[in-house]
This record gives sequence, structure tokens and C-alpha cells, in this order.
Amino acid sequence: MSMPDTYTSVNKTGCCAVPNVEQWNEQIIEFREKRFIRMCTKSFMYVPRDMDQVMTKIQRKAEDADALMPESEAMVLSRDLSPWKAEQLFAVSKEVPGVENIFLSGQFATKVFEGPYSDAKKWMTQTLEYVKKLGRTSDAIYFFYTTCPKCAEAYGKNFTISFAKLN
Repeated sequence: MSMPDTYTSVNKTGCCAVPNVEQWNEQIIEFREKRFIRMCTKSFMYVPRDMDQVMTKIQRKAEDADALMPESEAMVLSRDLSPWKAEQLFAVSKEVPGVENIFLSGQFATKVFEGPYSDAKKWMTQTLEYVKKLGRTSDAIYFFYTTCPKCAEAYGKNFTISFAKLN
């Protein structure tokens, strides 16, 4: 399946647009050398400690390079590397100097969740159950937190999309 839009054209906050989640639930999405810039956040027992600072820095790098994605294609994928560190992958339209540039390729099984960040462990389990139902395996799961905490509160919903890289 080609990738659906990540956001609608509705933006009531001036920050995060309303996420387009309906088309993402239980889909197989293919990335073909999808470009991202990568930075890591520090965590304490999987709870991010410096997410605001890293997100500000990574977005500024993309803006300075004129590499922001159109709103309908914007996404940041997060993946825990350990209880102490997570990687943040910020989708960009071209190479960004002064930061690690990477590509993701392959098939990803997606699943949509609504609720607080504290449910992430439960979402991980449900994502792996979905992958197993597909008859596949995954050793890398990313989460796309579709809005910042302030916008999630403003919209009354906190949607997260999991991306399980299929083996």
C-alpha cells in the first residue's frame, strides 16, 4: 500500500495538524529509501528526559536545510534502543548537513492506538500480536506520536501509530 497522508488539512492549534489515523490502522506500508534525520534522546527506564530539546533541535536542522516534508507527509518515528536511550527519526525531503541522515526501506505493519504514552508497553504487545497474526515477525518497532502533548490535549485525543518492520 502506498503511504496515506499523515495529517489532515485541519490545524486548530497553529502547532500540530489533526492526524489522519483512519487509513493507517492495520496496514502494510512500504518504505523505499524513505529519508530521515536521526537524533537520540536520553531516557530513564524508557521515559524520555530531553524530548523537547531534541525535537526542537532536529526540526530546526530540517528547517535550516529547507528539508521539511509537506504537512501531509510529516512524521517522526521513535524507537527505544535501551531503557536509557531512544532514537528519533524525523522525515525530511533531502539531505540535511550537520546531522545523521538515514534511509528506511522495507515493509512495516501499522496499528493505531489512542491513549497516554504510559500505554506504550501495551501497544508494543498488541503490535507484535498483529504481526504474528500476519504470519510474520519483527525485531524493530517504531512509534509515531502524531501530536505533541499540548495539541493532544486541545484535540481531546492522543493518537499513536506503531510501525513494525517486518522480517
